[in-house]
Amino acid sequence: MKNTFNPHPGVFIKESWMLWLFILGINNISAQTFTADKLSMLAEKQFASVITELRETLSIPNDASYPVHIKLNVKWAEEAFLKRNFVIRKLTTDGPPILVASRKGNRPQKTVLFYLQIDGQPVDSSRWDQESPYKPVLKEFDGTKWQTISWGNMDHYDPEWRIFARSASDAKGPVAMFLGAIDIIDAQEFQPDFDIKVIMDFEEELGSPHLPDAVKKYKDELMANLLVILDGPRHISNKPTLTFGARGITTITLKVFGPRVPQHSGHYGNYVPNPALRLSRLLASMKDENGRVTIPGYYDGVVLDNQTKAILRQVPDDETFIRQELGIADIDRVADNYQESIQYPSLNIRGMQSGWIGSQVRTIIPATATAEIDVRLVPETSSDRLIELIRTHIEKQGFHFVEGTPTDEERMKYSRLISMQYENSYAAFRTPFDSDIGIWLTSAMSRAFGIEPIRKRMSGGSIPISPFVSTLNIPAVTVPTVNSDNNQHSPNENIRLGNIKEGIIVCLAILTEKMK
Repeated sequence: MKNTFNPHPGVFIKESWMLWLFILGINNISAQTFTADKLSMLAEKQFASVITELRETLSIPNDASYPVHIKLNVKWAEEAFLKRNFVIRKLTTDGPPILVASRKGNRPQKTVLFYLQIDGQPVDSSRWDQESPYKPVLKEFDGTKWQTISWGNMDHYDPEWRIFARSASDAKGPVAMFLGAIDIIDAQEFQPDFDIKVIMDFEEELGSPHLPDAVKKYKDELMANLLVILDGPRHISNKPTLTFGARGITTITLKVFGPRVPQHSGHYGNYVPNPALRLSRLLASMKDENGRVTIPGYYDGVVLDNQTKAILRQVPDDETFIRQELGIADIDRVADNYQESIQYPSLNIRGMQSGWIGSQVRTIIPATATAEIDVRLVPETSSDRLIELIRTHIEKQGFHFVEGTPTDEERMKYSRLISMQYENSYAAFRTPFDSDIGIWLTSAMSRAFGIEPIRKRMSGGSIPISPFVSTLNIPAVTVPTVNSDNNQHSPNENIRLGNIKEGIIVCLAILTEKMK
């Protein structure tokens, strides 16, 4: 605009406001013109760029147990958001920093906080069908197995092809989708109807140990009206999904002690009690044949009334298909179906160790036997209460608790010795379907795909969101985008190309959805 003298300043002010309103009007019209077809077209146009950036970040090792890994990922994330005109702030913790990226939208009175996870699970490279889990590979299924194909084929890609790499789905894929959507709205010169804040977590796979204190310490910097979590797999049907809650998690380590050192099974078999057998019996006493926890009071507080069951039934689960996919003939009978089952707290044996196996096997009575347990929490259950119930049950089985390695006095006084360590990672949360964020996200997803998304009351997995819900007092909903059969946390983790494109569409639909 040419800057000239105006003898009538009031007219200039009026014209300026008219121009500003006109610009706002264009922006509002633009929001309405982001139809399903346009969203798909824009996502397809941006697709190659998103794949390039995803390959780049997947090539950076991200095991949070290694500080050098996280340092590299912090640097990458900081640069990725800075070049998109975000203001970056590093929130210092007793561990790695937490990055917060922010930029203004059209309505400064409304702020949406997006949660992104950058770190990944540890890897066992020997069990991956490729050179390195940190060297992304493109593959297609030939009817028998996944075969590596050239990246040069991406000019005419098949949505069923997949990228194999650690964190492809959990959760660098969603990071690339979100950044791609930001690039699209910038190219379209569109501003969202709200301010954007993005929090990047580099310790999620370690249970985000420093996040709760950081949320309290930096409450003002993180304050928002809504929290959108870009994490997790879609419904098993791979249809657009929203998840309104997640179970929390507490982990337990039980170690049963036998002789001071492993003993020859020929010399001392039938004489020295075997800690592996004692631990097995203890664990077996915690559940019945139908998989239900037998510890009194474990499920107290969870009541699924008719209204709740109706909400759960609207999720289109095919129980037969789920069992076929998992390769199981029957299920634990905590409830009658999958959705009802994950409304209850769980008690899972995630690993056991005692002595040696395979080529290292020895004819010994082990000195110890260890079980690693995870307890998934629901909003109706307290971690402290469940831990106390488990501890009481163990005592009733005749075990004496010790701290660390038993003393000689303890070994001679008590026949059943056990140590118990536990850690409360994070609590469960749940947001109503008819909340403002629920209605807003449902509208965005419906516009993007022409159908309402599948809405799940609760997911079985755990994410570190409860500190935001409890400390910031903001509602949270998870927007999953990746394919459910992605081998999350396992060797050969992958992401389907079709899910990447639809994930871009999802992020773009959210960014262009009008805020009421």
